[in-house]
Amino acid sequence: MSSVLVVDDEKDIVDALEFNLKLAGFRVFAALDGTTAVDLAKKHRPDVVLLDLMLPDLSGNEVLRILRTEPATKNAAVIVLTARKEEIDRVVGFELGADDYVTKPFSVRELILRVKAVLRRATTRAEDGMEPVEETARIGPIGIDPSQHTVTVDGRAIELTLTEFKLLAELVRAQGRVRTREMLLSEVWGYDAEVISRTVDTHVRRLREKLGMGASWLRTVRGIGYRIQDPTES
Repeated sequence: MSSVLVVDDEKDIVDALEFNLKLAGFRVFAALDGTTAVDLAKKHRPDVVLLDLMLPDLSGNEVLRILRTEPATKNAAVIVLTARKEEIDRVVGFELGADDYVTKPFSVRELILRVKAVLRRATTRAEDGMEPVEETARIGPIGIDPSQHTVTVDGRAIELTLTEFKLLAELVRAQGRVRTREMLLSEVWGYDAEVISRTVDTHVRRLREKLGMGASWLRTVRGIGYRIQDPTES
């Protein structure tokens, strides 16, 4: 049975999520503050953490930072829950290693779909986490090595989150073919088509910033999706 840690300072939200997640077949732990959340995460090693950013002691971002640095919790999937809608909050969360981002008020049904999606990805991480590119590949200035989980641009190493790496690897594997947003949501995030999200666009934007001079190779196909292509080609 997969386990979920719910972290929110609003007890009504915690109770509602705990009830619905248990109904969906999950083992659930709950915390109303960041310190308790970290302790429970280390003790129980949940598969997924639903993490509110606005907590009374440690901030959600600080909790996320700790989870990603602790050996016992670094592989847990983290979905950030927050009432904040500013772009900077999503960016910070993704930079720290969040797997997804949901703003309040949210649909409990959609949230459970997202939990199931990140779990599908986690259970196949050993298989498909490196499958998009099976060996070292280079396209223009971008080099990617799945065995070492490294990416370089013009010989310079850049740091990517796991999701950013998988997104880039999937685009490289496509070898210039267009990948729609729906394809990327399915192949990188494991989402069903019924889940509507701007997650792809947000990650592509952050990926472009990190690629620097290699960003021009990550092309937008308007109204469809993205592909890796020589910028000198039409």
